[in-house]
Amino acid sequence: MQNKPTYSIESVDHALRLAVLLQQEGPLGVSDAAARLGVARSTAHRLLAMLVYRSFAEQRDDRRYAAGPVLRSWSGGDSVTHLREIALPHLRALVRRTGETANLMVLRGTQVQMVATAECDQALRVGDREGRMLPAHLASGGRALLARLDRAEIDARYGDEDRTGVAREVVERTIRQTRRRGFAINDQSTEAGLTAIGQAVGDPAQGLPAALSVAMPTARYHRRMLPDLAAALDEAARAVAQDLHDDS
Repeated sequence: MQNKPTYSIESVDHALRLAVLLQQEGPLGVSDAAARLGVARSTAHRLLAMLVYRSFAEQRDDRRYAAGPVLRSWSGGDSVTHLREIALPHLRALVRRTGETANLMVLRGTQVQMVATAECDQALRVGDREGRMLPAHLASGGRALLARLDRAEIDARYGDEDRTGVAREVVERTIRQTRRRGFAINDQSTEAGLTAIGQAVGDPAQGLPAALSVAMPTARYHRRMLPDLAAALDEAARAVAQDLHDDS
């Protein structure tokens, strides 16, 4: 199970997190960046200046910073920001209900990108995954999203095996299993020692394709937990979808 390295370099971590924020949430001022990272304003300014220098960011006329050319092709813009704001209270409620870490992710081609994490407070836990990219056919939320897509969408993503490196029959089998269950399971498919249950939020064909997951150390997982975890996820996903609808 991959958590934050004990040897991580703090300045590098801050710069990477800041790049993710610009990519996912749109323009930030220096004060906003400092608050999100929990650093001094001067530190945030230096980090932003380096991102600009390497084309990960650019400064706008209003003096705020936006995703630069390196990040722009993956930018989720305002839609991800709005989705994250709507989903975070429900992620925290999932943590309280299940006692495990909860994640929000969006589908990007044949991968999913983690856009928000609410960590549980257990000593042994799955840590913050915000910003990570995972193969959609392996991640629990990705599997849940693929199971909601029609054949044309699957063909568009996985029609060229030479390009994707993923066998079509593997994707089809995963989709069948997920549809049969009504939710998705990732039992150490993306990381050794990590098990996650996923559920799509609404209809991926209508709006931003998003999913929720509950992730835990495999040592704490047992199949008898599935009904309760699936019910909690289904309730949270429906609540997020309803809030998005009401706020549109």
